[in-house]
Amino acid sequence: MARQYSGTLGKVGNCQIGVSVHAASDTASCPLSRRLFLPAAWDGPQAAARRAACRIPDSEHHRPKWQLALEMLDEMSAIGLRPAALVADAGYGANADFRHGLEDRALAYVLQVKGEMTAHGEDAEPHQPAYSGLGPRPLPRAREGRYPAREFVAVLGALRMWSGWSDPDT
Repeated sequence: MARQYSGTLGKVGNCQIGVSVHAASDTASCPLSRRLFLPAAWDGPQAAARRAACRIPDSEHHRPKWQLALEMLDEMSAIGLRPAALVADAGYGANADFRHGLEDRALAYVLQVKGEMTAHGEDAEPHQPAYSGLGPRPLPRAREGRYPAREFVAVLGALRMWSGWSDPDT
C-alpha cells in the first residue's frame, strides 16, 4: 500500500495499483497478464522490511506503468500473442515513451488523449528552440501545424457527416 493516484478512485488514496493487459471483444474481457506497480518509495534500504513482509522479490523494483505494459506486451509477443489493435486510456496516451514503444513494436493502437494535447501532421519538421540558460532545456517542437486534439476530432466529425460515412450499426 502507498498513497498514490488511483484512476478507480479518481483521486490520491492509500492503495495498490496493478497494470494489466486484457483481450477484449464487444461482449467479454479476459486478463492475459498483470503486474503490481511498485511506487518508488518501495525501493531502497528504508523499504527492505516492508518488501520482505510482502514477499516482494529483490529482483522487482519500481518501473513506470507504461514500461510494465510494454514488458507484458513483449512477453506475450514472444509466445505468439499480438493484439490486432491495442487500446489504452489517457494515462498511456499522453506518454510519448509509451507511444514510441508501440510504434517500435509495429503495434496498431488507439489511445485516449486529453483535448488539450497537441497533434501535428507526419510531415511536420521539429525545431529545437535555443536554450536561454535558465530552467530546463526546451524540448523540440513543431513550429507550425500544431492543433489541439479536440480540433482534430471536430474536423473528423464534420468530415464524417459531409462524406456520408455511417455507423455499421445503422
